[in-house]
Amino acid sequence: MECYQVCHDAWTYYIADSLRQLILTGLGQPTPKDEIALGAMDENRIPHDPGTKSIYHRLLIETPVETVYKALTTAEGLAGWWTPDTKAKPEIGAILRFGFGPSYFKNMEVISLKPYSRVEWRCVKAFEEWIGTTLTFELEPQQKGCMLLFHHDGWANYSAEFASCSFDWALFFRSLKFFCEKGKGFPYPEFNV
Repeated sequence: MECYQVCHDAWTYYIADSLRQLILTGLGQPTPKDEIALGAMDENRIPHDPGTKSIYHRLLIETPVETVYKALTTAEGLAGWWTPDTKAKPEIGAILRFGFGPSYFKNMEVISLKPYSRVEWRCVKAFEEWIGTTLTFELEPQQKGCMLLFHHDGWANYSAEFASCSFDWALFFRSLKFFCEKGKGFPYPEFNV
């Protein structure tokens, strides 16, 4: 009985979404293979330096963990809650590109993917303070959906950019929650409406 809701939500996702897509388009959404997803994880993972600063956010998203993972790993998902100008592939080593206006881009390298449990990026292009930081999304199934623990590690100092970034992440996670639960998020530039 303890896992009833988690199992119910997972099977609902696989039958209502994945199987439906397989029937309609010929392409379902199966669970990615662990051996492919974990292949380079340990060698690419950056240990957290205890001398640096981190941004943390934790929130419950009332949908199956599979839905949240898809929103964090696919171009369509990321465009639905972070920025419509998104180019992304759910592959280790892929460089994800996020546009915020005509002349500002953030590029992230995918350094870890563990299906339905962990996504980790390293920032390779953005504001100077972002470069080299890591962004980790940890997902845990809960009775009411998915618990997301996010940490953005590796900041050299507490600064105005650090504070602004922490606030903006809170707004974007509100967008992610709405996107996953209701099908419509508030991506850039709508995120602070």
